[in-house]
Amino acid sequence: MHAVVESGIVEVFNYGRDRQGLIPLWVGEGDLTTPDFIAEAARLSLARGETFYTHQRGIPELREAIARYMTRVYGGAPGGGAFQPESFFVTVGGMHALQIAMRLIAGPGDEIIVPSPAWPNFEGAIALAGARSVNVPMVCDERWRLDIERLAGAITPATRAILVNSPGNPTGYTATRDELIALLELSRRHGLWIVADEIYGRFVYQGERAPSFHDVMEADDRILFLQTLSKNWAMTGWRVGWLEAPAALGSVIENAVQYTTSGVAVFIQRAAIAALEGGEGFIADQLARMRQCRDILCNGLAATGRVSFVRPEAAFYLFCSVEGEPDTPALAKRLVDEAGLGVAPGAAFGPGGEAYIRLCFARSPDQIAEATRRFRAWLAK
Repeated sequence: MHAVVESGIVEVFNYGRDRQGLIPLWVGEGDLTTPDFIAEAARLSLARGETFYTHQRGIPELREAIARYMTRVYGGAPGGGAFQPESFFVTVGGMHALQIAMRLIAGPGDEIIVPSPAWPNFEGAIALAGARSVNVPMVCDERWRLDIERLAGAITPATRAILVNSPGNPTGYTATRDELIALLELSRRHGLWIVADEIYGRFVYQGERAPSFHDVMEADDRILFLQTLSKNWAMTGWRVGWLEAPAALGSVIENAVQYTTSGVAVFIQRAAIAALEGGEGFIADQLARMRQCRDILCNGLAATGRVSFVRPEAAFYLFCSVEGEPDTPALAKRLVDEAGLGVAPGAAFGPGGEAYIRLCFARSPDQIAEATRRFRAWLAK
């Protein structure tokens, strides 16, 4: 068994999870339940008796719905035309898609480059594949951004891929089109894969969606895309997502699903179809809510003069540092004890994150206003 480091987020979560009255801003999910029309699709599926083993790649109806959704949102597949179902493989959430992607391209002795700060589960999935993550710190000035030269300098003969999370957790960083082109050129030059986690691509505060590798890639580029229904449609507990990969890898991915989960329950896949086909209004409502919460939190903390951050361009996290509080794991526990706030310590997100804490603002505006009040009161002490 490959050694995997315990998540620093889970450590603080376990420390404070049973505190009465605590406002939980530590985990990457909101407070909204799954919309009724999505749950109803699952109920109808169960009533029809769809409780048996199913297609390892996902039921054809869902893969077709994913292809239509991708064509609608991204305007067509690389090389022209609509996206095809053969490129999509249904997984038990985005984490399962990540696990399969790592096992496809890496093994013992291999290296995966990860711009950091980064979601700690990346390192865990890489380690479980027997490989090693090479964290390359991002630059933070007027915005978080990649250091392409530093990324290039981290490439060795053992490097197999660059894992790119944009829009990013925890920073809210969003890659520009030029950055995506530079990464793609770097991967082509060195024969590397790109693993693209674009799950926050709809949660942007300017424009319809974030720039994507789909906008700049060619049909034969070696890119694996991770996606999930967790964030867009408040389905974190349903555990359903997909891996987008070259269709030629279909049989290998099908086997990987067979030997890990044997597929996603059909009633969950029916719910996923309903989300993809009828969930645009819910996404728009969520985004309007999160924009309000972002402004409440950012404006309130900036006014203290003691909290520094880059205003997030996308996603639903504020990654900030607090003057005079360099030990962020200790700070996170103090905020549990002294302010009734649950936050994630930046040290959990790897090099470049040590001086920060992450606050998830995907909650009601009233609750974010109260969290801001509590934080300000704690700072005033």
